[in-house]
Amino acid sequence: MKFNAECLRRGPVALAIVTSLLSACTTVSSEPVVGVCPPVVEYDVGFQVRAAEEVQSLPEGYAVVEMLSDYAVMREQARACLVR
Repeated sequence: MKFNAECLRRGPVALAIVTSLLSACTTVSSEPVVGVCPPVVEYDVGFQVRAAEEVQSLPEGYAVVEMLSDYAVMREQARACLVR
């Protein structure tokens, strides 16, 4: 069998990479985080009406309308988190 110094150098490097990847998994807790809920900003009715009118005036297909829909879902999730 022929001696190959390159093979000897790859071993420690590969071992270091695999070890670092596997050790990253040990720092993550599988327990759910309790008590960390994002704040929910409350808007007065007048501001909500104004925002709704502005959104309704936008043409179909505006990206900001989809983003606002996603934001509404996140606000509901944050409210549910606060109730727990």
